[in-house]
Amino acid sequence: MRVVVMGCGRVGAGLSAELDAAGHAVVVIDRDAAAFARLPEGFGGRTVTGQGFDRAVLTDAGLVGADAFAAVSSGDNSNIIAARVARETFGVERVIARIYDAGRAEVYERLGIPTVTTVPWATGRLVRYITAGTSPVEWRDQTDTVSLVALDAPREWVGLPVDRLAAQAGGRAAAVTRFGECRIPDGDTLVQSDDVLHLALPSESVRGLDDMLQRGPSDA
Repeated sequence: MRVVVMGCGRVGAGLSAELDAAGHAVVVIDRDAAAFARLPEGFGGRTVTGQGFDRAVLTDAGLVGADAFAAVSSGDNSNIIAARVARETFGVERVIARIYDAGRAEVYERLGIPTVTTVPWATGRLVRYITAGTSPVEWRDQTDTVSLVALDAPREWVGLPVDRLAAQAGGRAAAVTRFGECRIPDGDTLVQSDDVLHLALPSESVRGLDDMLQRGPSDA
């Protein structure tokens, strides 16, 4: 995949490094050339200095024909402008923006632009959204018995109880992130489109998790 990342702060550098290590072609944009020092030694991608919402800069970064664009700078306005330019002007299908203001995040999610906030799982969600298929595991205990996973709400489960989904997966629901706000679900919490579900599961069940979720709820 060819991915353009705007912003080389902690999240942007981590995202770029992870995508590069996985063999993807990565271009990182930042208005401050010194920010590229956050990238690991041996980073194989390309860096471009400039404003990430400037069309000339985006063109130089190779956004034409790119598979995905992530706007993860430190400014909400810059991120959302760049995300809209990437989608509306360059026609990039997978566009995601980092938004600090939860209220704004809700608005842009409804406009069809997925967002992440400043919570620790931001990089994980970005990688999963861009590459569609990487591991959902956020943490494992030292004995590899229990895993904490974070996954985007499967469409087959929208409108059904979060606890039911977790139970069918063999574990428990730890939290739900919705429009940038994380909360502990109760028995009445239903899965909504664009939720991020945090589940505590037996590690042995993680491998078959995607297939189980795609099959939808069991009648049992």
